[in-house]
Amino acid sequence: MGHHDEQATTRTGGTAVSDLLDRPEGPGTPETPADRTVRHAVFDSPVGELTAVGTADGLRALYFDAHRRRPTGETFGERDDDAFEEVRVQVGEYFAGTRRDFDLDLAPVGDGFQKKVWALLAQIPYGETRSYGDLALALGDRNLARAVGAANGQNPLSIVVPCHRVVGADGSLTGYAGGLERKRFLLALEESDETRASRLF
Repeated sequence: MGHHDEQATTRTGGTAVSDLLDRPEGPGTPETPADRTVRHAVFDSPVGELTAVGTADGLRALYFDAHRRRPTGETFGERDDDAFEEVRVQVGEYFAGTRRDFDLDLAPVGDGFQKKVWALLAQIPYGETRSYGDLALALGDRNLARAVGAANGQNPLSIVVPCHRVVGADGSLTGYAGGLERKRFLLALEESDETRASRLF
């Protein structure tokens, strides 16, 4: 599965799997290279502080304050809380209930298999869930469910690439890098009125 780090740039609004795998790595030519200086910004949200990390190529990561497997801050570059304005705006709209899909340039760093899984995560519709087995089947082999779970857990783009929409085969929440309380909150936020009503009666 070629586990060497690769970088891809894509957008999350209706992104096809091939988009995440095949799109060029960002603007710039050998004569005019893109600015790949890493920087980060910290902003508040209903689920606590979020840290956005990225370059001119796009957003590399969006971490919770107590994110499991969160890298050390030294890898985040200089802090600039004026950066990533569009990320803050769109995340705010998501929590306000006025945005279902994100339209951001993304540049997550991962190996080829991880990027395939993250691309599938980006295709799970708002308000719906998929199991690890569902994603494994989409990749052509149900036996990949455990590997899919590992890649899901390594997703660096919380909320934007919705790994919170992946649940156990029995519908249980299973693990989440931001903690099960946050996962429960995000799923409840996306729940339709019909689904909410059906649980009450």
